[in-house]
Amino acid sequence: MRLIWLLATLVVLSSAGTVKDPPKVRYDNYAVYKLSIKNKIQLSLLNRLSERTQNLNIWKDYDEFSKQMDIMVSPSESKRFQLFLKLYGINNQLLISNVQVLIDGEQVSSRDSGTFGWKRYYNLDEIEAWLDEILQTHPGITEDFSVGQSYEGRRIRGIKISHGSNKPGIFIESNIHAREWITSASATWFINELLTSQQPEVRNLANSYDWYIVPVFNVDGFAYSHQSDRMWRKTRQPHPTSSCIGVDGNRNFDSQWMVNNGASDDPCSETFAGPVPWSEPETKALSDYLTSIRDKFSVYISFHSYGQWLLSPYGHTKEEFPENYNDLLEIGDAFSGAIKNLVYGTEYVHGSTATVLYVASGSSVDWVFNELDKKVGFTIEFRDKARFGFVLPPSQILANCEELMAGMIALIDRTNTLGYI
Repeated sequence: MRLIWLLATLVVLSSAGTVKDPPKVRYDNYAVYKLSIKNKIQLSLLNRLSERTQNLNIWKDYDEFSKQMDIMVSPSESKRFQLFLKLYGINNQLLISNVQVLIDGEQVSSRDSGTFGWKRYYNLDEIEAWLDEILQTHPGITEDFSVGQSYEGRRIRGIKISHGSNKPGIFIESNIHAREWITSASATWFINELLTSQQPEVRNLANSYDWYIVPVFNVDGFAYSHQSDRMWRKTRQPHPTSSCIGVDGNRNFDSQWMVNNGASDDPCSETFAGPVPWSEPETKALSDYLTSIRDKFSVYISFHSYGQWLLSPYGHTKEEFPENYNDLLEIGDAFSGAIKNLVYGTEYVHGSTATVLYVASGSSVDWVFNELDKKVGFTIEFRDKARFGFVLPPSQILANCEELMAGMIALIDRTNTLGYI
């Protein structure tokens, strides 16, 4: 009986959070390099090397536009990695000498008087508390909705903003990749602007459409990225035959799943597509929810970082393009032009995912485009071009948000002009 009592006590203490949590993963002296790839042999060698060791982490995969890739290297692997680059003649540029320094700087509070602002990054509990406050403050305009439950039992929350009934809908999904914190920061800012801004163009955007916005889709991974590992990307469901955890949610949708090497079948890979489509409760829940409201929205947007791209279907092939690809390029022109005209002069590249970035199959945008027949769908890859990568300083949050709003106003306006809404 005493043993049972002790075990029960441990369970209670653990659930109450009094048992010490494992220490956070640290990235002291982890470096990030930009590599210039000359040929397929170099690319193949790099991919094989990254698959064989956990000491290399690809931040940005090789893309066709720049012929470059970004990779994070542990200090224990640094000498061997430099020898490898020299042996195979791979040109490189050091982008970040110590990732942990950026992470530490990112955590510094802005001392914003305890109010929710956009001068620092917030964890899941803080974002959900803010959502609750927004719902209470704007009861006639906002509505809480649930996409479903995550593997760890968290509710995947969304907010609907509507100034009337039967208006065309726009759906925004954010933070499917846990470490891309700028995405949920931008989503919450965008929600706030739709509700409070007095700028005529923003008011028109808010009043003319029904908005469905999920600020944090990968709730388990996002919570884990704050609590344990800042660089965590995937979901948190264990794999039955591997010690590696999680799936790349943006490769798990049942649209051209695993086609043309657009994802990995290795559970330890950052782009692991899962054992089957919809293996993750999160992606299955989103597909079910979107199907249930398919007649209520016309445009689908997925927030990501980093790289400054606006990506349209298709992701699974460079050889085929949607019938309306020219229209998607025209919408992309409007989006990127509006952002470049701002004081920051930030440049976005636009085009299909497979042609301007890389082949990526099983994405949410492609699934909505192909299976729900929504012919305007984009992935937005926010700032920057790799100077800070996933650890974008809080000082850049507002600038990124301003660019998002300018781009969205232009994107929706051109989409409407072309008759898609």
